[in-house]
Amino acid sequence: MIEYSIFILLGVFSGLIAGLLGIGGGLVVVPVLLLLFPAIGLGDNPNLVHIAIGTSLATILFSSIASIYTHHRNKGVLWDVFIRIAPGVVIGSILGSTIAHLLPGDILKRVFGVLEILIALQMAFGKTPTPTRKLPSTVPLTGVGVGVGTLGTIMGMGGGALTTPFFLWCNVAARNAMATSAAIGMPNALVGAAGYVLTGWHAPDLPPWSLGYIYLPALIGIVVPSLFFAPIGATLTHRLPAKTLKRIFSIVLVILGINMLVH
Repeated sequence: MIEYSIFILLGVFSGLIAGLLGIGGGLVVVPVLLLLFPAIGLGDNPNLVHIAIGTSLATILFSSIASIYTHHRNKGVLWDVFIRIAPGVVIGSILGSTIAHLLPGDILKRVFGVLEILIALQMAFGKTPTPTRKLPSTVPLTGVGVGVGTLGTIMGMGGGALTTPFFLWCNVAARNAMATSAAIGMPNALVGAAGYVLTGWHAPDLPPWSLGYIYLPALIGIVVPSLFFAPIGATLTHRLPAKTLKRIFSIVLVILGINMLVH
């Protein structure tokens, strides 16, 4: 029961991060689940990495819905941008879940570790964009959405960790960038999680209480507290220094990314 209770703490933290920075909690949920699974007897399962990623995407679906309401109420979500990029995100999510299913767990884990470190470095040291840069038109923005959906689904992090720095690079205000990224995480997580259910439906050696590559006990343990804490994080976005918080969080991501590479 002690091990399972950690899922609840993980839900609290991932919910806060999803609401606060608009990046989805998957960057933390996936590596922490891979640390927790052996403690509850799942350590020798060949599908462990896929299960961690699929479960992470499913949790992001719920936390993003909870945070979207708060961001919308604070007029932070740029819905016109969301409408233009969302179709590409959906297409990318389908591609990402298919690619992830075909990748061996060890390779998928190392890909995650490398990308997590790169995202952390960008968060900490991203350069100030030129003042004239703006969001691209619909066609290239759809292309960006395909890339975001693909990588977000392969990593189980939702697309927010990628769209937030992209929006900031395009001179979107930080508050709007984080709020809109939180909204984009919803279709990415919905389609991506469905893909992990379908591709993992007939996978061998799945643990009990699994729905494809989604492990339901972890999902429930994480989702319930995240539903309460994602709106809190979204509210804090408008009150706390986002740049300082992102730099502190980037240190955590580097540590987790290195752990993914060396274990």
